[in-house]
Parts: sequence; C-alpha cells; structure tokens
Amino acid sequence: MAYWIFKAVLSPVFYLLWRVRVEGRENVPAHGPAVLAANHQSFCDSFFLPLVLRRRVTYVAKAEYFDHWKTAWFFRSAGQIPIRRDGGDTSLRALDTATEVLNSGHLLAIYPEGTRAPDPRLHKGHTGVARLSLACDVPIIPVGIIGTRAVQPPGRNMMRPFRAVTIRFGPPVSYLRNGERVTTGRCGGPVCGPEKDELRGITDTLMSEIGRLSGQEYVDHYAKRTRAGVSGEPTGTESPTAR
Repeated sequence: MAYWIFKAVLSPVFYLLWRVRVEGRENVPAHGPAVLAANHQSFCDSFFLPLVLRRRVTYVAKAEYFDHWKTAWFFRSAGQIPIRRDGGDTSLRALDTATEVLNSGHLLAIYPEGTRAPDPRLHKGHTGVARLSLACDVPIIPVGIIGTRAVQPPGRNMMRPFRAVTIRFGPPVSYLRNGERVTTGRCGGPVCGPEKDELRGITDTLMSEIGRLSGQEYVDHYAKRTRAGVSGEPTGTESPTAR
C-alpha cells in the first residue's frame, strides 16, 4: 500500500519538474515476472524507472540504506530488499527473497554494474542477473536510462529540476546456445545448467543492449565503488560465487 501512496504523491511532482520520455514500454510484460536490468548513473534512477511503469517494481537495495533511519523508513515502506554486498548468508537470503518476488509473478529491478558508475561510461556487468533469470526462468528486459546524471550528479543530495530524462526499454535479451538463438525466460529454468562462460556470455549481451539503449561508451571492467558511489543506492544481485 505504501508503495502506491508514494507513487501517487510523487508522480505529478516528477512530471511537473522533469521532462520524462519513455520508449519501448511495450517490451515490459503486462503480467508475469521479469527482471529489469538497467544502467546506473545516478541515485535518482530508482525513482524514474518505477515512475514510468504501471506495475510495481521491487529493487534489491544496498543494506546500508536500512541501517540509517533517514532512509530505512522509505525503503521498508516501499518493500525493497536489503542485500549486503560483501556476500555471506545475509546476501544469500536476499537472493532467496528476490527469487520469491519473481516466483510470485512480479517485476524485479537490478543494476548489473553492481554499483553506481563513477563516470558516464557503462561498465562490465556482474553475472548474478543472468543466474537469477535462468534459475527462475524469467526474461531479462534491458533498460537504458538517460539524463539522470545531470539531474543528480554523484555526491549531490539535491535533484536539479527542468532536465530531460529518457527511459528506454528493449526487447528481452536473447543469446546463442549451440548455434541457436534462445531468449532468457524460455530456456527451461534450472534445467539449462548454465556454465560460467554462458552466464558471462548472457551478461555481456545484456550490457551491449543496455549500452545501445543508453548510448553510453562501454568499458570492459567493473565499476569501482567510489566514495560517491557507496553513499547509498540500489545495487545488483551478485552472489559471492557469480563472477
């Protein structure tokens, strides 16, 4: 209930203060589970993405958000999932909760880069999103978010009004297996038995699609957790063994 109250209150404000454009929204299924995998340039990405969808979006969020009263009340009310990025049993429980969200037929949003990018480029993705998609047999929808870095640059608490923001949704990610094209979510779930190379291949294909949608330059290394980048933002669902 709190999620929809927040959205009802904030949506008119956001559309008044920012020029929000949406492309490819028809690629997001109207019903059933899916993973939304987006680039991550700004803290406010997590506001604009749910804003443009009629369905509820659940994020896997950095556990540090739930450690501070200033932000904990919001994330708990919105039903977000806390995850410790240093791994361990807590992270595994968060991944189990993310699996429950998908198995319940809902949308789960993930940032494959694992943290907010320290520069305007798109960085190498972690394979946790591919593993989760295959395990739950759900599609991965790539998302390119444009303009949010100008709205709220790293290290800034305030959002700058009257900027343009574009959210682009691509078709479900597809990849090649034994020379045949397969779409995530249509491969039989755990029966697939994905190998490490396949997880990396799916993830690289995903990042290529996100880069196409966002127009970002791609760099083949992981984003470093800079001081600005760890100030609190939803994260990816990388498990300690999924690299």
